[in-house]
Amino acid sequence: MFLTEEDYRVVIGETALKVISQINEANKTNAEMEAQEEISGYLRPKYDCQAIFSATGTERNSLIVMYTCDIALYHLAASMPQKMGTEIRKERYDRAIKWLEGVQAGKIVPDLPLLTDEDGNPANGSFIYGCQKKLHNNW
Repeated sequence: MFLTEEDYRVVIGETALKVISQINEANKTNAEMEAQEEISGYLRPKYDCQAIFSATGTERNSLIVMYTCDIALYHLAASMPQKMGTEIRKERYDRAIKWLEGVQAGKIVPDLPLLTDEDGNPANGSFIYGCQKKLHNNW
């Protein structure tokens, strides 16, 4: 998996993680997969999501790791009875989504691998267009 137990310790305590995951590893794994897919939905048009989420150790982008934890914990908290402790999870989730929207809009440029075609050129389907200056001819 992309996330480790150590990654979660940055954003939540060990005991709180056990409570929020209801001590079920399958719940946590499912939430991580949902978080990765949600993040990929924002990054997929421009970035190589397979390379991003297959990276290990220090090769992983630290913000992607943190936001994946935040989004996974938000999904886990949503399944809790009476939505216990969702305020901080909702706040961190909103911050992660705001960052992803900034990346998607091109306002934030993270250090992530770009999608490339078989020739190694960027394969994001974008192109540059323009026109010449309008001519005003008086006859």
